[in-house]
Amino acid sequence: MSRFFTQGDTSSESSSSDEEELYSEEEGVQKSEEESSEEEEASDDEASSDEGGKSGVSKFLRDVASSDESEDEDKVTVVKSAKDKRLEELEGVVKVIDNASKIGDWSTIATEFDKLNRQVTKITASEKAPKVYVKTISDLEDLMNEAIAKQKVSTKKMNATNARGLNAMKQKIKRNNKDYTTEIEKYREDKFDYMMSEEEEEVVPVEKTKKPKISYAEGIDAGDDEGFSTVGRGGKTLQYTPESILKHLRSIVESRGKKNTDRAEQIRIMEKLLEVADTPYRTIRVLLTIIATRFDLTTGSTATFMSQENWKSAEHEFGRLLETLETNRNLVVVENAEEWDDDEKPPQPAAGEKLKIPGSVVSVVERLDDELTRSLQHIDPHTAEYIERLQDEQALYTDILRALLYVENLKRDGKLEQSEDAANRVVMRRLEHVYFKPAQVVHILEENAWKAIPSQLDSSITPRTNDADVDSLVQTLSTYLFKHSADIIRARAYLCQVYYFALHDHYYKARDMLLMSHLQETIANFPINTQILFNRTLVQVGLCAFRANLVYESQNTLQEICGSGRQKELLAQGVMIQRYSQVTPEQERLERQRQLPFHMHINLELLECVYLTCSMLLEIPLLAQTGSSPDIKKRIISKTYRRLLEFHERQIFTGPPENTRDHVMQASRALAAGEWKKSAELINSIKIWELMAEPEKIKDMLSAQIQEEGLRTYLFTYAPFYDTLAVGTLASMFELSERKVAAVVSKMISHEELAAALDQVNSVIIFRKGVELSRLQSLALTLSDKASGLIEANERTLEQRTQGTANAFERQGGQGGRGGRGGRGRGGGQRGDRGGSRTRGGQQFGGGALGGAIKA
Repeated sequence: MSRFFTQGDTSSESSSSDEEELYSEEEGVQKSEEESSEEEEASDDEASSDEGGKSGVSKFLRDVASSDESEDEDKVTVVKSAKDKRLEELEGVVKVIDNASKIGDWSTIATEFDKLNRQVTKITASEKAPKVYVKTISDLEDLMNEAIAKQKVSTKKMNATNARGLNAMKQKIKRNNKDYTTEIEKYREDKFDYMMSEEEEEVVPVEKTKKPKISYAEGIDAGDDEGFSTVGRGGKTLQYTPESILKHLRSIVESRGKKNTDRAEQIRIMEKLLEVADTPYRTIRVLLTIIATRFDLTTGSTATFMSQENWKSAEHEFGRLLETLETNRNLVVVENAEEWDDDEKPPQPAAGEKLKIPGSVVSVVERLDDELTRSLQHIDPHTAEYIERLQDEQALYTDILRALLYVENLKRDGKLEQSEDAANRVVMRRLEHVYFKPAQVVHILEENAWKAIPSQLDSSITPRTNDADVDSLVQTLSTYLFKHSADIIRARAYLCQVYYFALHDHYYKARDMLLMSHLQETIANFPINTQILFNRTLVQVGLCAFRANLVYESQNTLQEICGSGRQKELLAQGVMIQRYSQVTPEQERLERQRQLPFHMHINLELLECVYLTCSMLLEIPLLAQTGSSPDIKKRIISKTYRRLLEFHERQIFTGPPENTRDHVMQASRALAAGEWKKSAELINSIKIWELMAEPEKIKDMLSAQIQEEGLRTYLFTYAPFYDTLAVGTLASMFELSERKVAAVVSKMISHEELAAALDQVNSVIIFRKGVELSRLQSLALTLSDKASGLIEANERTLEQRTQGTANAFERQGGQGGRGGRGGRGRGGGQRGDRGGSRTRGGQQFGGGALGGAIKA
C-alpha cells in the first residue's frame, strides 16, 4: 500500500513543479530581458537537481512530462496583426482578379472589384491606399480600355454576362479612379520603382483615450441643437454644402434596398440638403430622391400604408418639384435620361437645349394616389379620421391635374420624344377620380384645382374655361383615351363613361354604349380590376333602369350579379371567407388589396332591395299564369327570388317585417292574394328608398307598378271563373282609369297571355273557355314534365360518357327498340313510331314506351 501512496506523492509533486515552472515562465515574459535570462538559468539548475534526486517510476514520469513540454515549445504560434490579415485578404482578392483578367471574365471581375473596394475602405481609414491596390486599379483601367477597343473592331460579340460585367466596370472604374489619380500617375511613370520603394512607417504607440465629457459651448443650452455638428460613421463630421449634395445623394441611392438602412435618418439628411441647395438642378435632384425615400418607408416594413404625415410631406415636396420645373423650363424630368456620373460639378446644358434629369413625374403621382387609396382601405370608414383623410383627395386631384399640364408641355417639344403612355396614365387617373362622383361634387373639385394652379398654365386637352360643364369633361377625357390608348386603358375609359351616364340617369346612352362595346364577350380576358369596374358599371346601369321605371330591363341587368349571391366579392366591397374554400394567404392578401374605399361603394342593401322588388313584379304574375294554365311551360325568371319565397311560405308563423327582405316577401304574398294596397304599403315602408334621389317619385312609380301587376295577377288567377267582366269593375277595384285597364287587357290579349276578347262598345272583357283539365289530367301532365326532364338528364349523361362514340347505340337496318329483332320489341317498330320522331335506318335512344307516350 505504501508503494502506491509514494507514487501518488511523486506525481503530485511533479505536477506542482510543472505549474510552478509555467507560472515562472509567464512572469519571466513580463520582466526585462536580463532578469528573465537569470531566472531561466536558475530554473534549469533546479530542474536538473530535481531530476538527479528522483529515481524509479517517478523519474520515468518526469521524462514524459518534459518531453511533452519540449514538443509544445517547438510549435511556434504566429500572431498576426489586423493590418496584416487585411493585407493578406486584399492580396487574395487581387489574385482572383488577375486570374479572371487572363480569361476575360468581366462578371467575376465586377464582383471581386466591389469586394476589393470594401476591404480597401477598412485599410485606408487610418493610412493611404496600399500599392497593390493602386497597381490593380491602374491595370484594370488599361485592360478595360483594351477590351472596349477590341469590342468595337471585332465582329464576334461578347456574351451577355460578360458584356454586363464590362459595362458595370466601366462606370465603377471611372468613378473609383478619380480619388487615386495622383497615385496612379506615379505608378504609370515607373512601375518597377513605385512598387519597390518602401516608405518608412513609424510605429506610434496606441494610447488609451478617455471619453471626453460632454461640455456645452458657452451661452448654449443643453437642449438646443446650435453648437453641435452631425457625426457620421467613423466619427467624421458631416458637412452639408451645395458642392457635397450630389455625393450625399449618390451614397443614399446606393444604400437603397440594403439591410439595416435607416431611411428616417436619410430623410433628415436630405431635408438639410434641400435647405442648402443653391441651384434648381440640385433642388430637383434632392426632391426626386427624398420623395422616393419616403415611399420606401412602407416598402418591406410592417406598415400596410403610408402615414398621413409622410404622405403630406411627399405631396408638398411633389408640389415644390412641379413649381421648380415650371419655373425652369430648361430642366426636364424624363424617364429616358442618362444618369450624371460626375459628383463634383453639375452638368451644364448647351445653349438652346434642355437638360434631362432621370425620373418620372407620372410614377410619383400614381404612387401618391395608390398610397391614399391604401390608407382609406385600412381606416375605419365610420370615424372622423376617414373624413379627415378623404379631404386630402382635393390636394391629390390638384397634383394630378398639374402633372397632366407638365406632361402636355413635354409632349409639345418634339426633341424630347415623349410617348403617349405618360399622358394616358395621368388622364386615366384623373378620370378615375371623377366618374363615380355626382356632377356637383366634380364641379367643386375642378374649380378648386384650377384655383390652386398658376393662371398662366392651361391644358390643351381640357381647357380652363370648360371646367363648368362636367358632362363635357368626362366626354373629353374618355374620347382622348379612345384615340390614344391601348386595350386595357381604353376599356376602362369606356366603362367609366358608361358608369357616369348611368349615375346621372342617361339610361339609353349608357345601355347603347355598353352593348356596342361588346365588352361582355371579352371581359374575362381583362385584369381583375377591370372586371370589377365592369361589374360596378353593370350594376349602375341596372339601378338607372329601375329609376327610369324599366322593371324588366333592371331585373335582367342585375340578374348576373345579384343572382350569384357574391355581390360583395364581385364589386370588391368585401372579402367573403367561405368555410371550405381553398384560398391561399397570398390570394387573400391580393383580394384585400383590390378592395375599394368606402366612399366608392354601391349600397348592397339598396341593390338587393331593387333586385327583389323587380323580381316580385315579374315573378308574381308569372306564378299566377302558370298556376291557372298548367299547359303553359313553367319558366323561372329569378331562382334566388323563388328560393326566398318558398322559404318564406314554409314558415308557420310570420311576424312583422324586420328587414328589406321580409318587406319584399310579405308584399309578394299580399300581391299574389290580390291585396295590392297592402303590398304597395309594405314596399313603400322600406326605409332604404330614402337613399335614392327623389324618393317620393320612386315610391309613386312603385305604387303604379304594383297596381298594374296586381291587375294582371288578378286576371291570371280568376279568369277561369269569369264569363264576362266589366272594365269599370276592374278600374274601381284597382283604382285605375278605364283607359289604363283596357290598355293592360289589350296588351295581355295581344301577347296571348289571356284567352279573352275586349268588347269596346260595352266595355266588357269576354273570356273564352278552353279545355278544362281535371285533377287527374293536371297530375298526368306534371308527371310527363318530370319524366321528360329525367329523359333529358339521362341523354346528357349518356353523351358525356360516350364521347367519341356518338353512334354506338344506333343499329343499322333494324327497327327494333329494346329487343332489336324484327322490330317487335316494346317501344319499337310501328308502335313506337307514331309521333314521327324516329329516323329511318336506325334506332335512337328515346326512353322506351314511356318516352314514346310522352312524345306522342
